[in-house]
Amino acid sequence: MNILHMKYVVSIAENGSINKAAEELHVAQPNLSRVIKEMESNLGIIFFRRTSKGMLLTPDGERFIGQAKKILEQVDEMESMYTSSKPAKQMFSLSAPRASYIADAFVNFSRTLSEDDAEIFYHETNALQAIKNIQEVGYHLGIIRYAANYDKYYKEMLEEKNLEYDLIADFKFILVMREDSALAKKDVIHFDDLRPFIQITHADPYVPSLPLSVVKSEELPSIPRRIFVFERGSQLDLLSENPNTFMWVSPLPERLLRLLHLVQRECVDNHRSYRDMLIYKKDYKLTELDKRFITELCQTKRRFLKTSSSQI
Repeated sequence: MNILHMKYVVSIAENGSINKAAEELHVAQPNLSRVIKEMESNLGIIFFRRTSKGMLLTPDGERFIGQAKKILEQVDEMESMYTSSKPAKQMFSLSAPRASYIADAFVNFSRTLSEDDAEIFYHETNALQAIKNIQEVGYHLGIIRYAANYDKYYKEMLEEKNLEYDLIADFKFILVMREDSALAKKDVIHFDDLRPFIQITHADPYVPSLPLSVVKSEELPSIPRRIFVFERGSQLDLLSENPNTFMWVSPLPERLLRLLHLVQRECVDNHRSYRDMLIYKKDYKLTELDKRFITELCQTKRRFLKTSSSQI
């Protein structure tokens, strides 16, 4: 039994005649009769009884028709969902580091969405999870951040995983803190000046093919007091409310600094470069929505980051 054969039975029931059903379905009457007999034999029931008033449903036939109509309605809904002339739903998904310039680009991108249905996913996470989201969860785009001296390890890993990659930004972390912080009042900031303060961090020490101990030893200097917070909004809340905290960040927009009464400063001892890399599957074709976001990302990056080689 298949969907088409269900339609045959329903048509006969609605028309009260095999001949009329055959005309409606554009099926030869003998073939239609044969299908009905085979279905009755396979199911062990009789659909119709012949009367002077035409083909009437038996009690078993009525039960079958009731279920068949429900199934056919669901099939029609399914077909309508995918074959309707209605514009296709806007789909976009991105996993990205907790970076304000990326978040700002996403906000600007969201303003470009049309009034058509849309499902948009934006996940702030670390490099390892961003890669998993593309390979296992179904996300289309990812942005991973890593120290520039690990470029070889990451690119080898991305090639192995059959992922395309494009450089977005090459930058140095700067410090952000409350504008009335004692740290903000220093004319020049060195690594040693950070030790009395509390560092807010979302450190992601993952580097493919390298032991964790080696990676940690090469990170920015360790501070005795650290608070690990993996949600960007909570990180900013801590910074804006506690003058004893600081954080290493990619440059923040002036709008956000003014709103939260924060300032950003360079540390003269920091010479370590980081990279943000756009990634996606090599067989994935960028959609118009993807290209629109990338355009916003490039424009926002140019406003916030001072880079030398940061074109996609």
